[in-house]
Amino acid sequence: MLLIHVQKITPRVSYTFKQICKRILGLEIDLTSKIEAFIAHDGPKFSYGKQPLGKELYFQSVDLLFEHGLNDIEILVSDWEETKCFFEVKHIDAALPYDIFSATFYLLTRYEEYLPHVKDEKGCFPATESIGYTYGFLQDPVVDIWGYKFRKVLLDKYPNLQFQEKKFSIIPVISVAQTFVYKNKGILRFVGGMIRDVWYLKLDKLTDRIKVAIGVKKDPYNTFDFIIQLQKTKKRRAKVLFGLGDYSNYEKNIGYNRPHHRKIIKHIADYTDVGLKVSYEAISDLLVLKKEKLRIENILNRRLQHVVCSFFKIKLPEAYRNFIELEIGEDYSMGYSKYSGFRAGTCTPFMFYDLDYEVQTPLVVYSFCFANQEGRDDIKDSISARKEITAYLDKIKKVNGIFIPVFSNTLLSELKGQVFWKSILKFIWTIEDE
Repeated sequence: MLLIHVQKITPRVSYTFKQICKRILGLEIDLTSKIEAFIAHDGPKFSYGKQPLGKELYFQSVDLLFEHGLNDIEILVSDWEETKCFFEVKHIDAALPYDIFSATFYLLTRYEEYLPHVKDEKGCFPATESIGYTYGFLQDPVVDIWGYKFRKVLLDKYPNLQFQEKKFSIIPVISVAQTFVYKNKGILRFVGGMIRDVWYLKLDKLTDRIKVAIGVKKDPYNTFDFIIQLQKTKKRRAKVLFGLGDYSNYEKNIGYNRPHHRKIIKHIADYTDVGLKVSYEAISDLLVLKKEKLRIENILNRRLQHVVCSFFKIKLPEAYRNFIELEIGEDYSMGYSKYSGFRAGTCTPFMFYDLDYEVQTPLVVYSFCFANQEGRDDIKDSISARKEITAYLDKIKKVNGIFIPVFSNTLLSELKGQVFWKSILKFIWTIEDE
């Protein structure tokens, strides 16, 4: 047990130290604000504050973990050995040159997403507005890297300190915006599609549409047998998340109540975890979200646990509060569609902290770092995709994190002209957990 002295045990302090010490490093801790208890403790310990108490192991703090609400914070990012950090401290006895605990809290809570910023065309917080992108550390799990630097300092002082280390693992996520491209869409949408194909002289597409309709060809977006075969080769904790929102400008899936649609969802749920791709409308509307949640639960006959937001739009804190209200356990939206990288600076799951209420919530956020969404113009072939993925794997393995790639089922089809994505997903599935 590691004892930590702080001037005041705030919700922010408890949240941050539990994330770094317990969830990232596997170290049991206790917090105290009583100097007498700290001095009497004869085991491993350190203090965190403006000034050291004496000659103990000491980490200097800035004000963030002892504040309430949002404030205008100046962020100065500096190089730190092989990584970057901010909230530099100057005390001569400080064991680290940065307050990594406040920096961690800033990134995990998405503090910057509460502050004024320019949204993209879909109302999302864009990667280009983040400090990770601005200062060039978006591609690094800096929170975990800082955690391991902290670990080294602890071991230098207390060589016998015991850590229950977590292991590197992979959670592939399949986001299903459209279960079918031609099949089960109803006569009006089918005829409309044919007219559109003829008008734009897309005769190959017209031929495919007819073949699928008469049953001589499988629907191109129905790549679920491929996913099931991968699942059979290795029991990964994959998540397949289906969109069941009503038809709109952003949601183009077929009706949730069509028998073949329900059959596909039930079938894949026999092999892996199935959840909900929250529609664009449901992200900020509790009643719409509740309706979609009931749809997937009625199909699966089990409680919804896993979700991803359309376009990875997370309207903080409303979207996450709605998930909590409906007792949804896990979110996989914490990332960007057009840029790879660690939106929250970590490859370790963390609890959502509500900055308005100053409370840790039960919602577990899984931050992905790679998505094969449309609009990724930087990846043209399997070579560039594998190179990028391998670079992330190397970084995540060093800190025993979780590699979470998000794949669109539509890009696994032959229609988008990027058939190499199937080989990439297969490559990921063959990587061994450690």
